[in-house]
Amino acid sequence: MLYKSIYTLLFILLISITSCQTEKQPDAQQIVDKAIEAHGGERFLKSAISFEFRDRQYRALRDGGVFVYSRTFTDSTGQHVRDVWRNSGFTRTINDEEVELPEEKQKAYTASVNSVIYFALLPYALNDEAVQKEYLGETTIKGEPYHKVRVTFAQEGGGEGYQDVYIYWFHQQRHTMDYLAYSFQENDGGTRFREAFNPRTVGDILFQDYNNYTLKEDTPLEAYDQAFEAGKMEKVSEVVLEDIEVKELESHRDM
Repeated sequence: MLYKSIYTLLFILLISITSCQTEKQPDAQQIVDKAIEAHGGERFLKSAISFEFRDRQYRALRDGGVFVYSRTFTDSTGQHVRDVWRNSGFTRTINDEEVELPEEKQKAYTASVNSVIYFALLPYALNDEAVQKEYLGETTIKGEPYHKVRVTFAQEGGGEGYQDVYIYWFHQQRHTMDYLAYSFQENDGGTRFREAFNPRTVGDILFQDYNNYTLKEDTPLEAYDQAFEAGKMEKVSEVVLEDIEVKELESHRDM
């Protein structure tokens, strides 16, 4: 009976220790929620955001679940092009006249518009229904403490790039999203690592530019922070947003 009591006590102690460790494990959802709040919170939900990126004008209007994303630019022939993606679908106008497009091009242009706005408004989109989050642990980059979170997407609702994988690094005290890495499938696929710089607040929303890196070595995406720290990354571009404006929506008429 004594041995049975000892084994029972040890089992209970082991369960208690395991439970405490589990409770101390940071929750990926809570980390993302804090990051969204640090970057703008509810200001993302009802706003009109515009910016210029690589000579193209982008505009993102959101009112709860209603959205209108657009880009306007002048093409190589001097024509004025406007792409609009909203809940009801995608349209393209050239010199203010709507043009018919095959489904393949509609998907490509939609993905292009969404991609730019998606990155510009991170981490807001990380609470979309198709997003699946997993906590990967703590790490240090440039002497600063970070939580590492992996994001994948459900096929239903995950869009054309549902197979893409993202890793985000959130500062443990500031809750800002300072680094991200991702793998993508389109155009023969590849990976990127981004380092945020030039943070500034416009209309109570935090915007950041990014140094864009690539890594030629075969390295797991989760270890890209270590490769960056080791100086193995090659900078390929900068992602810079210009002329940012944020306005609060007053009604659906602004949409």
